[in-house]
Amino acid sequence: MNIRFHYVSTDEVVGPISPEEVSNQTKIADEDAPYMPSSPYSASKAGAELAVKCYAKTFNLKATISRCTNNFGPWQHFEKLIPLTISKLMKDQKVPIYGNGLQRRFWIHVNQHVDAVKAIIENGIPDGRIYHIAPKPENLKTNLELVKILAESLHKDFEASIEHIKDRLAHDNCYWLESNRMNREIKWIDTGNFDDDIKRTVKWYKEIFSYDI
Repeated sequence: MNIRFHYVSTDEVVGPISPEEVSNQTKIADEDAPYMPSSPYSASKAGAELAVKCYAKTFNLKATISRCTNNFGPWQHFEKLIPLTISKLMKDQKVPIYGNGLQRRFWIHVNQHVDAVKAIIENGIPDGRIYHIAPKPENLKTNLELVKILAESLHKDFEASIEHIKDRLAHDNCYWLESNRMNREIKWIDTGNFDDDIKRTVKWYKEIFSYDI
């Protein structure tokens, strides 16, 4: 089958780690970690991964798979945390926080993600192999930390701008990917700077949402 196929998956397929495991940096998932999805969404992504791997094995489909962490940057749908938060803050509306807001996520700028996918397509081994796209350790933020950064960027009172709401179902604490295969085989590392990237992102959405207020 003379087709080059790449499937973009998610860190959610390997399941969550606990706060204690985050503190100890244990249970960091490599590309061979077992599937442990918590939600129908992540289960569907895991199922799609298996389908891709089977096509590669059975029909020799030239395929690779990537798992990435939370993305941010321009053009992201307003329902997502960062554009939603910026929009709410600019309108002086409360930002909804699921549960206690201590769920942790790794954040990577979409440009870094795209560069990594391009590198995998060009240099990855297309036998159904999985590659993890993981940002720098300092890009790990709780939802509260991230919203506070956004509030401060917009000169808003963080404490007065949030409201805690009922936690969503299957809201995992944290996902943590190890990207040794990506670093070793593709020679890719995250070269972004979270602080600079988030400032540029806030500026972009601020200009976009200013027309909507």
